[in-house]
Amino acid sequence: MRRIHALTTVLAFLFLAQTPDASARQSLAGNFLAGQSALNLRDTEAATAFLERARQLDPNNPSLLERLFLTELSNGRMPQAETLAAEVIEFNSQHRMARMTLGLKEFAGRRYDEARNHFAESAYTPVGELTSALLSAWSYAGEGSLNAALAALDKLDGNDSFANFKSFHAALIADYLKSSIRADAAYKKAYQDAGSSLRVTQAYANFLRRNNRSPEAVKVYDEFLSGSEGNALIEAARADAVKGTAPAPFINTPQAGAGEALFSLSAAMNDDQSIDVALLYAQLALAHSDDKAVMLTMLGDVLSTAQRHDAANAAYDKIDTASPLRAHAETEIALNLQRLDKRDDGIARVRELLKREPGNYEAWLTLGNLYRNGEKYADAVTAYDEALKNVAKLERKHWTILYFRGISFERLKKWPQSEADFRKALELVPEEASVLNYLGYSLIDSNQKLDEAIAMVKKAVELRPNDGYIVDSLGWAYFQLRDFDEAVVQLERAADLKAGDPIIAEHLGDAYWRVGRRLEANFQWQHAKDNNPEPEDLKRIEGKLRDGLSELPPLPMPAAKDATQPSNG
Repeated sequence: MRRIHALTTVLAFLFLAQTPDASARQSLAGNFLAGQSALNLRDTEAATAFLERARQLDPNNPSLLERLFLTELSNGRMPQAETLAAEVIEFNSQHRMARMTLGLKEFAGRRYDEARNHFAESAYTPVGELTSALLSAWSYAGEGSLNAALAALDKLDGNDSFANFKSFHAALIADYLKSSIRADAAYKKAYQDAGSSLRVTQAYANFLRRNNRSPEAVKVYDEFLSGSEGNALIEAARADAVKGTAPAPFINTPQAGAGEALFSLSAAMNDDQSIDVALLYAQLALAHSDDKAVMLTMLGDVLSTAQRHDAANAAYDKIDTASPLRAHAETEIALNLQRLDKRDDGIARVRELLKREPGNYEAWLTLGNLYRNGEKYADAVTAYDEALKNVAKLERKHWTILYFRGISFERLKKWPQSEADFRKALELVPEEASVLNYLGYSLIDSNQKLDEAIAMVKKAVELRPNDGYIVDSLGWAYFQLRDFDEAVVQLERAADLKAGDPIIAEHLGDAYWRVGRRLEANFQWQHAKDNNPEPEDLKRIEGKLRDGLSELPPLPMPAAKDATQPSNG
């Protein structure tokens, strides 16, 4: 963070040096710094406003121009972004996003040669090469040339991680150009390699239905649903397939194919490290695809990952009310309202959805989670109960609701019901680390079934060795077993993994106390106190800081063997 601020300051001085008027220099620096700070916070709306003001004072500054272009693109303002992109390449001819933006503008105008020239200029990084190959292939599809399109995709052969993109888009292009034999082979390969992909499932089943193979399409849908927690698009398509309804082609135009390529790339990059680039691709996908509901859902998901929850909700709210994805959008809006400290508004939103769709499992699950996160555990249990009423048969995908209801029961101090839910969840997912850890830790903390409990926690650690909470559970298990030396080893590692957690610090303090490291124990308890523990935990921690730990009671003696029972010896 210091390096970011230092760079910002240096750039500001460079801008100042180019501006002779003192008041203008002050305004330029202020707007630039405010814009840069907004970008660091991913508030692109505010960043755009500040950077536009700065550019009015320094219209020829290339760094300002580039930043303003990217913020306009990330906000989805395509006309402004296209205008700025043309200016950007005047001083940076290989600016990847500017070239892509201009290439897509030419693509939309069916000027495919010009589009490919732009794409070629952007193909100097692995992502650039992948993007250029996919978009170029679709440009050849726009010209009706299947061989040229497939030859463009062959450029991806040098990178194994691009194989799924190649097979999927080869299938889509062959399908669009009505080469059914090639499309069938490519779809089979894409499905074999990435059958869990929503878009591969949709496109392949769509192809099968249009080629009078609806029973095969239903099997493809069923395979997807068996491995997921449900999907409204697949469920609706499956129902139509059973009725024998013929769908429209999955891709209707080359531009829609380009939008699908951008969507695929955005989905692949939707993580914390690549989220800013994913947002640019999502906006480009939305601008060029016909499948607005799916693209808006992706945009909302990307914005949520970027913690731009208001902007995400604005995207979700644009999804047509008739779309199968609208209900999912409503639950995502509710979760974002919770993140914005508007949990009651989120609950109200889900309850409105449930008035329209009282049997909506996802909505009841979301409502339960909202109540649970708000520590309204009795209401959470009621919502989870309603969700389970809409489940005909418990399957693997339902483990989460049993887990969440088990947590709610445990917080209500209804341990028998809690344990039953955790054990039922483990029947569905025997190697789910979260359930193993929660059940194991709860048993350990109440000094029950310690052998079984520690085996559960050890298994959880094997599954997720770098999860500080799970390692803490293992350390606490050793503490309960009075193996304090091993407890210290595990709890020190847990504290390294989750340095700011008050309970982990408290546990480590307890272990230090038992091995005679009293000064370090008090340091850890003070650290726990300083990290905002829950009120009941704070009271306990303060007691330890004041009085330390009491002496351990002696271990109970083994029960005397009944002399009337026969010996095994």
